[in-house]
Amino acid sequence: MEPKFRTEVKIPEFRYKTGYAHQNMFLGSCFTENIGSRMAVLKYPVDINPFGILYNPESVANSLKMLLNGRKFSLTDLVHHEGLWHSFSHHGRFSSEDANVTLQQINERLEYSSAFLKTAGFLFITFGTARVYKHKKSGETVANCHKIPDSEFIRSRLTVDEIVAEYLRLIDEIRAVNPSIKIIFTVSPIRHWKDGAVENQLSKATLLLAIDEIIHSRGENCAYFPAYELVMDELRDYRFYAPDMLHISDVAIDFIWNKFENALIDAESRQISVRVQKIVQAANHRPFNKNTPEYSRFLLQMQEHINNLEKEFKNIDFTGEKVYFFGSEK
Repeated sequence: MEPKFRTEVKIPEFRYKTGYAHQNMFLGSCFTENIGSRMAVLKYPVDINPFGILYNPESVANSLKMLLNGRKFSLTDLVHHEGLWHSFSHHGRFSSEDANVTLQQINERLEYSSAFLKTAGFLFITFGTARVYKHKKSGETVANCHKIPDSEFIRSRLTVDEIVAEYLRLIDEIRAVNPSIKIIFTVSPIRHWKDGAVENQLSKATLLLAIDEIIHSRGENCAYFPAYELVMDELRDYRFYAPDMLHISDVAIDFIWNKFENALIDAESRQISVRVQKIVQAANHRPFNKNTPEYSRFLLQMQEHINNLEKEFKNIDFTGEKVYFFGSEK
C-alpha cells in the first residue's frame, strides 16, 4: 500500500450541473469573485457580486432581497465621508465624489442583476464571516464600513439560528419568482484575522453549521461545495497562501477551480470551454507584425472559430475579442 502524503476531500456528486446553457449569479466574499471570474473568462453567462464583495450572511441576504424587490437607491441611502459618497449596502467600488455617479452605478447594476436573478439557473453564495457591523445612527447592518471610525458601529457575531431563519425565508422568496433555481453554498477559506484566530474559527464554524441546517431544511436544489475543506484539509500548507498568509494563492484557486469545474459544470460545457479558451488566449497574445500572410490566415481561423461557437451557443459573447481581432463587433 502506497503511503498518502495528504488527506483528500471527497467532492459530493451533484444531481445538477451548470454550463453555457444556464445563467449563474455569484454573491459573497472575494472567494466568490475568484471562482466567478474563472467562469467569466471562459464566457459562461455570469453576474458576479452586483453589490461588490459581501462578507457576512446578513449583507448577502439584504442584497438578494433588494434584487427581488427591484429596489432603487436615492440620495438618502448614501453617506458622505472623506470626500466620497458611499452606500452601506455596497463595496467601495461604487463610491464616487459625485453622488449622482454613485447612484447611477448602483441603480443600473441593480436593474440588470434583478432581471438576471429571476432567470438564473444557479445562485452561488459564499459566506466569509459571521461577524457583522451595525451602524449606530441608522441601525443598518453594513456590507462595508468605508473607513468610517469603528466607534460609529456595533460589532457582533450572527448566531446559527439567526442565519438559518433568515435564509429559510429568503430561499422561499427566491423560489417564488424562480422555482427552478439551484443554490450552492460555500464558505470562504480566506481567514478573517482582525478579531484573532479563535474568533475566526468560531465564525467559520457558525457559518458551516448554519449552511448544514439550511440545506437539510431546503434540501431540494440546495447544496454545499466544500471549498473551505479543500484548503483547510487537503492543501493545508502555507505554500498555498498569498504573502499575507490569509488569502489563498493563485495555485490554490486553480486547484479549487479544477474541483469546482469537474463537479458542477457539465461535460459538454467543459469541452466547449477548451475551444473558448483558445480564442481568449489568442486575443491576449500581441503579434510582432500584423502585416504578414500568416497573421491574415490566423485572423480568418479566429473568425471561423468565433462564428461557429456563436452559432452553436447564443449565450457566448465574443464582443471584446472581435473588436481586438477585426476592429468591430461584427
